[in-house]
Amino acid sequence: MLSFVGVAPSVPALAAILIVGGLGAAAFHPPAAALAHRLGGRYPGLAMSVHITGGTLGFSLGPLLFAPFAQRFGLGWTPVLAVPGLMVVAFFLTRAPAIALHASAAGGFRALRPYARPLSLLYIIVVLRTLTSLAFATYVPVMLTRRGLSVAQAGVIVAAYLFASGAGGLLGGPAADRFGARRVIMLSLIFATPFLIAAPLLSGWVFVVVLATGGLFLQSTLPVNVVFGQALAPVSAATVSSLMMGFAWGTGGLSVPIVGALADRYGIESTLVGLAFVPLLAAAFALPLPRNLDTHSFPEP
Repeated sequence: MLSFVGVAPSVPALAAILIVGGLGAAAFHPPAAALAHRLGGRYPGLAMSVHITGGTLGFSLGPLLFAPFAQRFGLGWTPVLAVPGLMVVAFFLTRAPAIALHASAAGGFRALRPYARPLSLLYIIVVLRTLTSLAFATYVPVMLTRRGLSVAQAGVIVAAYLFASGAGGLLGGPAADRFGARRVIMLSLIFATPFLIAAPLLSGWVFVVVLATGGLFLQSTLPVNVVFGQALAPVSAATVSSLMMGFAWGTGGLSVPIVGALADRYGIESTLVGLAFVPLLAAAFALPLPRNLDTHSFPEP
């Protein structure tokens, strides 16, 4: 569905394509994260990092593929980009073994009520992190094209940012296994802030390096948040995953148009600099989280 964005005849049609395509992604992530949790054993952070980093790295390749393709052939040819993905899906559907997730009958959102306070704090952290990450990924290309770069050049820079973000996710999980999830969440958000503040004020390769470093620290919390949520409420890994991934990501994404309105009024650079302080607010919400929560041993979903 998402490959048809280039041929949408109107804004409502484009919205419908994005909603239907987004539902597919939303349906995939919770059970996939629960499966990664189940198979992670003594290293749930590493398992979640591998799972999420695969998606993040694939996401980072999008601008490298889509931008040059659309620039050369036109938006009318974007449905062709679905063919490789469908071929990969067909290949794995016939070969992947069936692995049952034995969900607890007491699972679901009702079972999460005893854990409402820490999960709410973690949810806010994920929303704020997602808002910052998506806003930079969305408006940095606009900023670069306004500076005179081509769509393809802007796509390469955004791909570098997203690739570094994926690398951060791969490092964050094992770091949480070793040093604790709360500590990794707080430090990564704090370390990301100065790089994200400086990036919109720079240009050239220095800009790319600083932006990518900020993305690396910011996204290193991505798998950690999911594993930490599963450890906070071990009654239903799939439900917690849906809360910390699909629902929180969606809420953060809904805030991006507000950033666009601010950028129209105050300028993209100034808005991104102001937005770079949001991870510090997210780090403050991590202070009341449990300090010594064991993320290595909790019931299977």
